[in-house]
Amino acid sequence: MNPKRRFPPLNVYIIFTDIALLMLTMFIFLLVTILMTSKMVEERQLPQLKKEVASLKSALSSATADRRRLLGDVEQMNAMTSESQMERALSFAGLEKGGKNRKDFDLFVIGLKNLPGKTLHIVVDASGSMHGVTNFLIPVLRVIVFRSGKTLNAVTWFSDGVAETYSGSMAEMFDRLMQNAPFVGSEETIGHAFRHAAINAPKPGAYLLIGDEPSTDRIAYSAIPSPVYTIPLGHDNPDALWEYETLAKETKGRMLKLEFRE
Repeated sequence: MNPKRRFPPLNVYIIFTDIALLMLTMFIFLLVTILMTSKMVEERQLPQLKKEVASLKSALSSATADRRRLLGDVEQMNAMTSESQMERALSFAGLEKGGKNRKDFDLFVIGLKNLPGKTLHIVVDASGSMHGVTNFLIPVLRVIVFRSGKTLNAVTWFSDGVAETYSGSMAEMFDRLMQNAPFVGSEETIGHAFRHAAINAPKPGAYLLIGDEPSTDRIAYSAIPSPVYTIPLGHDNPDALWEYETLAKETKGRMLKLEFRE
């Protein structure tokens, strides 16, 4: 006589149903956990996102205003003659027509037309002693190029044994000069600057060197491929004057003077 079973036999359908219910429960649990986590993250990040959106809106508004202003400036500049553009640049440098410094500047620019060739390569001292003239420098350089009648094919800055040479449009070269030139340091490495310029740019009709201190390294005059016209800023340094004049003479150039008088 077979003994009675205390429990009914396990049914395979019941097992699969239990497993399915368990998986469904786990899925619901994970879903609720994800939703709660997302809600918490959203509540924390929403204020920050709102701030960022407000900041972006402000930046967009400012950029739109700048664009309108720049378009207006471009339209205004396009309507101006080359002479009018130069007058505007001169006024920014404190050399407006009729001003006390204008006569000397005009006399100086007239001499630039004696530069040989059709192209000009400007070499600028970017050491710390030149820091005070940075706001004055670019407007004057623009006018020098306009009045010289030459094409500016390169700009090189130098300081502390480092030099960089730029080519492109005049605006691009001057922009890169002001953005990248350090205008710090105490070593006026003019010799290195001309070696760097000769390697990194085509031979110009003439070089134009602008600085205020004598070189701290050796200048190989014979290795400079074109005449150098020098402009010493400030005339109270006899060593700088002697070196700038010697450099111009040895390369068959000329020392020019930029003087502002009462």
